[in-house]
Amino acid sequence: MINLTEGAIEVLAKGSDMKEAVLQLVFIRKLEGGNGPTRFRLVMSDGLHTLSSFMLSTQLNSMIEDKKLAPNCVCHLKRHVTNLLKDGRRVVVILDLEVVVSAEDVSGAIGKPTPYVEGQSKGQQSAPNPQVRPLQPQNGNDVNRGLNRDFGKKAPSAMPATPGGTSKIVPIASLNPYQSKWTIRARVTNKSSIRTWSNSRGEGKLFSMEIVDESGEIRVTGFNQEVDKFYSLIDTGKVFYISKGTLKMANKQYTNLKNDYEMTLNGDSTIVPCEDGGDVPMLQCDFVPIGDLESREKDAVIDVIGVCKTVDEVTRITTKSNRETSKRTISLMDTSKKVVTVTLWGEEAEKFDGSEQPILAIKGAKLSDYGGRSLSASFSSTLMINPDIPEAHALRGWYNKEGHGIDGQSLTVVGGGGGGGNTNWKTLAEVKTEQLGHGDKGDYFSCVATVVYLRKENCLYQACPSQDCNKKVVDQQNGMFRCEKCDKEFPNFKYRLILSINIADHADNQWLTCFQDSAEAILGQNAAYLGQLRDSNETAFEEIFQQANFHSYVFRNRIKLESYNDESRLKAVVMDVKPVDHAEYSKRLIINIRKMAAQ
Repeated sequence: MINLTEGAIEVLAKGSDMKEAVLQLVFIRKLEGGNGPTRFRLVMSDGLHTLSSFMLSTQLNSMIEDKKLAPNCVCHLKRHVTNLLKDGRRVVVILDLEVVVSAEDVSGAIGKPTPYVEGQSKGQQSAPNPQVRPLQPQNGNDVNRGLNRDFGKKAPSAMPATPGGTSKIVPIASLNPYQSKWTIRARVTNKSSIRTWSNSRGEGKLFSMEIVDESGEIRVTGFNQEVDKFYSLIDTGKVFYISKGTLKMANKQYTNLKNDYEMTLNGDSTIVPCEDGGDVPMLQCDFVPIGDLESREKDAVIDVIGVCKTVDEVTRITTKSNRETSKRTISLMDTSKKVVTVTLWGEEAEKFDGSEQPILAIKGAKLSDYGGRSLSASFSSTLMINPDIPEAHALRGWYNKEGHGIDGQSLTVVGGGGGGGNTNWKTLAEVKTEQLGHGDKGDYFSCVATVVYLRKENCLYQACPSQDCNKKVVDQQNGMFRCEKCDKEFPNFKYRLILSINIADHADNQWLTCFQDSAEAILGQNAAYLGQLRDSNETAFEEIFQQANFHSYVFRNRIKLESYNDESRLKAVVMDVKPVDHAEYSKRLIINIRKMAAQ
């Protein structure tokens, strides 16, 4: 027998404080009109009365779309907030709901409920104590456990009064443009720098931040006077009381948060620090396992967490908008034993320290299929290093126990050849026997090998001195050098390296092409010095190449079959070169030995 929380409807209708209830869904109505998200109105029953003033939070719309919520099903109402409209009516906004008995398993209406009319409860002056009987367990879930304690009494304030006592705290999930008097208590998870603009209508400045509470998250933007008023007050990670912002439909071009609305601060807005905000969550993330990234659409925005396996050095690049920024590439691995490459930008790239293999959680990373599945942490992404969350603690325990000895499998383009990333380990013999590079797309592989020969002939060329151009210049024989790409003449040039090397391991050898950064790493000198040395001291120049022989490195390479004058040949290019970490290399060799022994 299914028992509902009798009397709960009257408690809810009168706006009394309560925690949870077990109710039956009677009817669902889709509200028409408006440009906002679809809203659903529900009629619920407690077996005695029905009430039509329930509104489903838009975050739960999928339960109706997936047909989990259907008339006659029995629901466990876990969290809600009651809003008082201007005409005095109350609306119960459902924030968290669980279907405990599906509609198919219920024969029809439970009890003989009648529509609730205020004042019909035989002269009672206050909300009754609902009669709560344990719900019979369904599929092993005893959802009424604890519901019969203090039900209908004044509960400990789940919505504490704000400073000054003007209003009560409401959840972020309940905010909508049709409310005016509300206060939220939320933690700032991301705060932008101050940005300025100038156009025909004038100039100004703005900043934005992302805030979160236990019900959801929302983006907040402040302009001009609000920047001066609030920017210095707000610190990332701190909790604040925020009230009287303007709600409007969210522009998804600028936010990845799971909220249909966004907030703009105005002249009446207030932001007050909250000293007691320990119960407010740090961040709301829906982590996607790295192993599942291959099935996600390109350009999808996802949350990911993993162990930082490798970290590249910071480089400076110039974007398409002619703005210089910093870039750093790292690799993450999780319990799926898959590895994904992540690109960090700007200040995050410069200050990131992955030397002790931290746990990194990223909210709002963009998925790309360039060179295999990879992620980019944009300027709107939120990064957390070693966050104090259960997922991070579980991942650290797994990594310390077994993950540290696993190389991981790098993600590859679905249907493509080799993978991007930097852990697709191969011997040079395997590169040939597996015919890497013969597919439609280039293959990526990593290897540990020794430099056995460097071809110094034609390894240097005179390039355009412009920052963003590396085109070879033509000596005009008059002290000027012409760049055809820039269509300019310059009084100087810069030296660039294109170095051909031959590497070998225990199984085979391979010719590789090294460009500027990797060539300088192998030779131990920069291109400018090498150019001067070649023209002034040929013996010293030759000595540098001799000393570069017979050193071992970890090479990350791209190999592709290319055509030259109707002749096809494999070309392997060094993407990255690093000294051998002998401790990690030994662990990988031990793992390979154990695999071979098991066979």
